[in-house]
Amino acid sequence: MTNLTPTGFLSIGTASLEYKWLAPQSADAPTIVMLHEGLGSVGLWGDFPEKLQQATGAGIFLYARAGYGQSSSVALPRPLDYMQREALDVLPKVLDAISFKRGLLLGHSDGASIAAIYAGSHQDHRLQGIALIAPHFIVEDVSVKSIAAIKTTFETTDLKAKLSRWHKDVDNAFYGWNGAWLDPKFRDWDISEYLAYIRVPVLVVQGKDDQYGTLRQVEIAQEECYCPVDVKIISGAGHSPQRESPVATLEAIAQFATAALRDDQGLQGRAA
Repeated sequence: MTNLTPTGFLSIGTASLEYKWLAPQSADAPTIVMLHEGLGSVGLWGDFPEKLQQATGAGIFLYARAGYGQSSSVALPRPLDYMQREALDVLPKVLDAISFKRGLLLGHSDGASIAAIYAGSHQDHRLQGIALIAPHFIVEDVSVKSIAAIKTTFETTDLKAKLSRWHKDVDNAFYGWNGAWLDPKFRDWDISEYLAYIRVPVLVVQGKDDQYGTLRQVEIAQEECYCPVDVKIISGAGHSPQRESPVATLEAIAQFATAALRDDQGLQGRAA
């Protein structure tokens, strides 16, 4: 990895992307790159990156996509293929900019979909697995219903003020995501075609009570992937099990990371 500072910004094309870097416990350890949700940011991961670093010994790199956190804003409306564009155009540049050598992608929600698209479109020898928290491969009725409801909440409650803590341009972050998902044409969005081309192990972590997606998303991964797919259903968790059930979620991801990277001398197998 490049000698990254603990926090800073990457210049990717015309965008300035906020990042955080947790150095590994050994110089030759792999890296886990974390990709946030549709309303996420670097800060909204909370202390989960630190706990993951402690559990695995890996380096942890997380960044805010354009339009989120302290990163550059984007033009609205977002194109309906914004996740494909992120996976095909932006993420490869980010991985090269940080001199990514080997490791995993860990994504949540939109970030999980981006990780799946990347793994299915790039035969990247550096990538040794992907961990997907609450991924979306298709658009479900429950997703649209919940996303429509949160728009009302954003416009009528203190949710906007709360999100402003995490995003310098909260309207850009919210409406960029919300507007795309509520566009009638987005109902045809489907990235399941990428799954058959993934050539690394996959972990799917799904909250049993996810208000944005059903277990159909898990079934699609199992049906379409030819690679090994591990599934962890978290009882008592909704769309964000890393926040709602952090111990069980961390254990599942750390165990998966240790198994996927066990041939790596830099990973010590610290998972419980």
